[in-house]
Amino acid sequence: MSDTAKTVIIEDFGGPENLRLVERELSEPGEGQLRIRHKAIGLNFIDIYQRTGLYPLKLPAALGMEAAGIVEAVGPGVTHLKPGDRAAYASNPPGAYSAARVMPAAQVCPLPDAISFEQGAAMMLQGLTVQYLFHRTTPLKSGDTVLFHAAAGGVGLIACQWARSEGISLIGTAGTDEKCALARQNGADHVINYRSENFVERVREITAGKGVDVVMDSVGRDTFEGSLDSLRPLGMMITFGNASGKIPSVDMVELAARGSLKITRPTLFTHIADHEVCQHMARQLFEKVSSGAVEIHIGQSYPLDDIRRAHEALEARKTIGATILTL
Repeated sequence: MSDTAKTVIIEDFGGPENLRLVERELSEPGEGQLRIRHKAIGLNFIDIYQRTGLYPLKLPAALGMEAAGIVEAVGPGVTHLKPGDRAAYASNPPGAYSAARVMPAAQVCPLPDAISFEQGAAMMLQGLTVQYLFHRTTPLKSGDTVLFHAAAGGVGLIACQWARSEGISLIGTAGTDEKCALARQNGADHVINYRSENFVERVREITAGKGVDVVMDSVGRDTFEGSLDSLRPLGMMITFGNASGKIPSVDMVELAARGSLKITRPTLFTHIADHEVCQHMARQLFEKVSSGAVEIHIGQSYPLDDIRRAHEALEARKTIGATILTL
């Protein structure tokens, strides 16, 4: 086995041109760690936030938050995985853009044989995000209505299917008619092209003026005000990303004036910090996929060597579904 592994790092914050491929040394796993040889790697907006410095990292830094592969070695105290096991993860610290790595084992999950490495790499961060949005953030039940922005993205397509599997009505927004059609095919009850329609007005029409129970918004600045205007009184605003830029500061009095609204800014990594909780969330996600309730859409794939082009496409919001890197 090689003592080094191809790894993508940044030495300065900035554009895709700052992404560098280097050879990094591999060590033996220590207490609570494992070494994993990657078969496929996931690409996510958080990687862009970290590359640009919106979410600062200590430099130089490796990037990448999720991958799937085969466990090569485990350190003392690791009991839920063993060498030879198939595994997948979405986890801190960054470093998934690599051929292999040593990392904490607690958030690495056994990957069922029925799920491919490519699916595993494409689904962990996005699928676990959907799990906490629908099950751990605010109570949701069959018959409730959710407004979901970027419904044709990787998280969005999983959310459309998840909502359908649980009897939740999902209104999805997207920027093209093609993306709207894809969201509808995946379970969205209603779709809105936000470039040609006013999504607030359409939401009010669809809900007979009442507004939705919950908004799930990863777009950020461009949709924030409209998202608040789409909620019913006592509704919940979940902002979980900043694809269009950081949202403005919130005037708490505005939440009162709009109907005693609630707002939260969760992160996946808070939800999966506990080992047992993380493993439970992953098992529910794997069940959704294995049962056919959720299909993982891999819209595009790039070799790890082409990481700059992959970042350019994702940042320009030209991707559909999940994006993976192959080795």
